[in-house]
Amino acid sequence: MSFQDYKGIFVFAQQVDGKLNSVSFELIGKAKELAADLDTTVTALLLGSGVENLCDELAAYGADKVILIDDPALKDYTTEPYAQAVTAAINKFKPEIVMYGATAIGRDLAPRISARVKTGLTADCTKLEIDHETKQFQMTRPAFGGNIMATIICPEHRPAMSTVRPGVMQKREPVANAKAIVEKFDPKLEKNDKFVEILEIIKNVSTAKDIMDAKILVSGGRGVGSKENFKILEDLADAIGGTVACSRAAVDAGWTEKDMQVGQTGKTVRPHVYFAIGISGAIQHLAGMEESDIIIAINKDETAPIFDVADYGIVGDLNKIVPALTEKLKALKA
Repeated sequence: MSFQDYKGIFVFAQQVDGKLNSVSFELIGKAKELAADLDTTVTALLLGSGVENLCDELAAYGADKVILIDDPALKDYTTEPYAQAVTAAINKFKPEIVMYGATAIGRDLAPRISARVKTGLTADCTKLEIDHETKQFQMTRPAFGGNIMATIICPEHRPAMSTVRPGVMQKREPVANAKAIVEKFDPKLEKNDKFVEILEIIKNVSTAKDIMDAKILVSGGRGVGSKENFKILEDLADAIGGTVACSRAAVDAGWTEKDMQVGQTGKTVRPHVYFAIGISGAIQHLAGMEESDIIIAINKDETAPIFDVADYGIVGDLNKIVPALTEKLKALKA
């Protein structure tokens, strides 16, 4: 395969109900860094119906160009028309790299595209970079249950493709009044037996705060001991304007909700302050929070791996330490 015709970086710009997912901006930010190393441009691939108004927002976050595929069949996400549209765009414009958010939509769509364009896909990447000597796109992700980090390349096929979980990359500061070249593209969708009809959309509205937006997280693990004991963490969070989160062990035990989980199988977070309370620090959990600005660990086991990444550590009984810390913090506010 000749790679000479494959140029540029594509970012699948996911939108639902006319609102762009934040991971699209995060990927554009990373794509701009990669594009600088390759001396190329970043293109957002925007699909939907009546979504042209979103082009300027993509430009504000760094997209040099937007390929707009606007079709009534793309109003709501369904696999076949989206797969047809993205495949047609890749075959037409021949990008060197394509990036998707590892959302429910991205995880459904990306592997189908890779099969149709006959290329590889690296899922759930935590690091993306360009090798300065070979110019190969290097995609790093956890492997073997998170016990090793594997760096993968796609040397024989194009485009190289990856999915990245929300919160892993950092979006750029938006630039007001930025403009991108907008090119409308007709993929000539063909209805077939893989098309489905959406009869009803039921939205599950959660009243819980999104831990990915929190500046301060108070996170509890197996060491908290019970669902009732999470009240101690809630009190601390209330005292400092934080949000309660948890490890997978707390979810598996039925103490907390899945939406609160931090880690490889949960959410990736980057708060200013992360309290890891009763959390041992398995690599799967660290993958979701190690980029926090300040990590404060409280654990009775002085050998817990969490202390290896913590900026501050307290060895002791969380049932005594956390309430005492909460009272001190309340006193400071009084």
